[in-house]
Amino acid sequence: MIRKFNVLVLSLAATLPAFAMDAAQSEAKQTVPLVNGETLYVFKDGNMAKANQFGRTAYLAKGEVVQSVDGQKISTVGNEVARLDILAREGHRN
Repeated sequence: MIRKFNVLVLSLAATLPAFAMDAAQSEAKQTVPLVNGETLYVFKDGNMAKANQFGRTAYLAKGEVVQSVDGQKISTVGNEVARLDILAREGHRN
């Protein structure tokens, strides 16, 4: 019984990053999947943030060029690490 409970808790913990980014996706004007599994969030004011392949907020260097899955190269504007992190944490509370 305890083993089944542990398996259940671990499987739910693995899905939390997906639910956490729901708040970020609703706040962002556009989300762009990147080649390396990361996601670029473009907010309504034009600033951008990036989440790594595990759904965690990642540092975005000023003017960094990222490539989308469809091959488009995007020069980034801003580094909204705190904004994306706060939105991800709000997603955990919902």
